[in-house]
Amino acid sequence: MDSSTLLFNSLKASEPFFLLAGPNVIESEEHILRMAKHLKSITSKVGLPLVFKSSFDKANRTSSKSFRGPGMEEGLKILEKVKISYDIPVVTDVHEASQCEPVGRIADIIQIPAFLCRQTDLLVAAAKTGKIVNIKKGQFCAPSVMANSAEKIRLAGNQNVMVCERGTMFGYSKSFCISF
Repeated sequence: MDSSTLLFNSLKASEPFFLLAGPNVIESEEHILRMAKHLKSITSKVGLPLVFKSSFDKANRTSSKSFRGPGMEEGLKILEKVKISYDIPVVTDVHEASQCEPVGRIADIIQIPAFLCRQTDLLVAAAKTGKIVNIKKGQFCAPSVMANSAEKIRLAGNQNVMVCERGTMFGYSKSFCISF
């Protein structure tokens, strides 16, 4: 059994649950390593499996002036240090199909951002890495829509797919978004 399937089965069997946590975006190597150490300490004390999450590029920022992250090459180096230093699996987002293969060399889980949850080419490219694929439900989608997104992963030959809730949008203003 490959390492992705072993991790997937381990996470599915986690009781009462596993924690996927970390800073929204990689701000610096020092910050990420400090956060990973802290999260690992907490989850070890309470007996929860941890998957460390942070993004090398937040491509869907509201403002073009907002910090997006260090970029893929530097970000993956930092996430690899987390993985090795703290012996924890890591997850990060992809925004383009061309990112899936290099991200899959480092990340244990490839995350599909909510705004891209229905993008077939991206989902198929992520699936073909053989890594676990975590699809964030778009705020604009009914939960039932996610069955189709998950099916795209499975039909591409990857049975290791997770779906997570991102929130639901009520109206056009972000003030009406309920995030979980």
